[in-house]
Amino acid sequence: MRMYIAIKEHLPIGHVLNTAAHAGLACYLKYKHLPDMQIWAMKSFKKVTCSVTDEEFEELKAIPNHVVLTESKLDNMETAIVLAPRPEWPSNVKTLRLWK
Repeated sequence: MRMYIAIKEHLPIGHVLNTAAHAGLACYLKYKHLPDMQIWAMKSFKKVTCSVTDEEFEELKAIPNHVVLTESKLDNMETAIVLAPRPEWPSNVKTLRLWK
């Protein structure tokens, strides 16, 4: 079981690092009551950090149990979306590019 953190590809690297850290905590706090999140926290704790285009970002918003993050220093721009852990993922999530 994995948590997916998708960060917009054009975000400056300094913001990427903070956004990834904030994303994991924000998702856990919002969905800690879900059984899949509890299993993930106890047994897995795996996270996948991906780089996404603006179009991919918008598509991910249709997936349930997500948190969209914004950055105040970037005029409250949406910077990342984090998807709560679950046993199965849609194909568009499994093919996202890892952040490099």
